[in-house]
Amino acid sequence: MQTVVVNARGVARLRSGHPWIYRSDVISAEGVRPGALVEVKNERGRFLGSAFYSTASEIAVRLVSSAKIDNLADLVRERVRNAVAYRRKVVKDSDAYRIVFSEADELPGLIVDRYNDVLVLEALTQATDAADVKQAAVAELLAEFAPHGIVERAEPRIRQLEQLPPLEDALLHGDKTETVFTMNGVRFHHRALAGQKTGAFLDQRENYAAAAAYAHGEALDVFCYQGGFALHLARVCQRVTGIDSSRPALEQAESNASLNPDLPEIEWIEANAFDLLKDYAAAGRQYDTIVLDPPAFARSRRALQTALRGYKELNLRALKMLRPGGLLVTCSCSFHVAEAEFVEMLASASCDAHRAVRILEKRGQSKDHPVVLAIPETSYLKCLLAVVSN
Repeated sequence: MQTVVVNARGVARLRSGHPWIYRSDVISAEGVRPGALVEVKNERGRFLGSAFYSTASEIAVRLVSSAKIDNLADLVRERVRNAVAYRRKVVKDSDAYRIVFSEADELPGLIVDRYNDVLVLEALTQATDAADVKQAAVAELLAEFAPHGIVERAEPRIRQLEQLPPLEDALLHGDKTETVFTMNGVRFHHRALAGQKTGAFLDQRENYAAAAAYAHGEALDVFCYQGGFALHLARVCQRVTGIDSSRPALEQAESNASLNPDLPEIEWIEANAFDLLKDYAAAGRQYDTIVLDPPAFARSRRALQTALRGYKELNLRALKMLRPGGLLVTCSCSFHVAEAEFVEMLASASCDAHRAVRILEKRGQSKDHPVVLAIPETSYLKCLLAVVSN
C-alpha cells in the first residue's frame, strides 16, 4: 500500500476515535492514487492505521482499520455482515431500514438501505466508488438478503465534490426497482430510481410511531413529503392534512395512502409551508397535532443563524395554531444545529407565542442509523415531541 503521512493534529484526531483527517493535516501523499487504500503514518514513520484516501475532498483520509489490511474485499464483506447482524437486533416492525451507515459501520463513504426485496446503494467517496469495494459489498448483500434488485443511486453534487465522473442511477443486480415496504404496520410504495435520498426517510421510522402514540384530533403534517408522518397520524387522528411544495411527492403520498384502505382519507395540499402557515395562523386555524419536518436548513455552520430563524418562524406559527393540550412534533435534520440550540429555539418561540410548552420526548434518528460517540457527525436528527398546556 501507498503511504500518507499526517501531522500531530491528525494523529491526535485519530487517537480521539474520529476516523477523519483533513487535507490541511496531511504532510505527504506523494503519488497516491484517487480512492487508494493507504497506510497512515506519523512524521516519525509510526503506523497509525489503514485508510481510504481522496485526492479531491477536504476530508483526505478516512480510517478504515487500526490494523494493516491484507484483503480489502474480505474486510468489506465482514463489515457488511456485522452491519446486517446489528440491524437484525434493533429493527422491529419494518422491512425497510438502513443496512450500512458509512463511518458508523466502519465503511466510510458507503450507504445501503433496504426496502423489502429491493436494496439501494450509494457510494459517496472515491474509494467506495471503486469497483472492488462495491463488488464486495454487493456480493455480501446478495448472500444476506437474496434481493430481487440492487439499485445504485448517485448524487451529482457529491460526485462532483469527489471529482468522480457523472453516473446515472442504475440497477446493479436483479430485475426489480419498485416494491412495497412496511413501517410500523403502514405500507408504502418504493421506487428506487425516484425520490430524495434513497427513496424515503428511514431515519424517522421510530419517530413516526412515537408521534402516533401522542397524536390526536385534527392533525397537520407540514413538509409531509411522501406521507410518512401523515399516514401514521391517520391511524389515530380524526382528520389529517399533509402539506408539501412538491407535486410529485404529494402524488406519491396519495399513492401510499391508497395502499392502506383502512385509514381515513387524508387531504394533501401543494403549498409553500412558510406562506401557508402564515395564512393559517392569521386566519385563526387551530389543530390538535402539528408536525414540522423540514429539509435541512443549515448545510454549513455559516448558515446556522439563518437556519435558526427559519425554524423559529415555523415553530412560532405552529405554536399559535395548537389548541390547549395540543401536540407539536418538530424536527431538524441539520447536523450543524445542535440539540441544545434547537431546544433553545423552541423555548424562544414558545415565549414569543405566549404558550407554555412541556417536552414529552427528545428523540434522534432510528437505531438503524447508529450514533458513534467519537464521531459527532453520525448524530444529526433532532425530533422534539412537546405538548402545549395553555
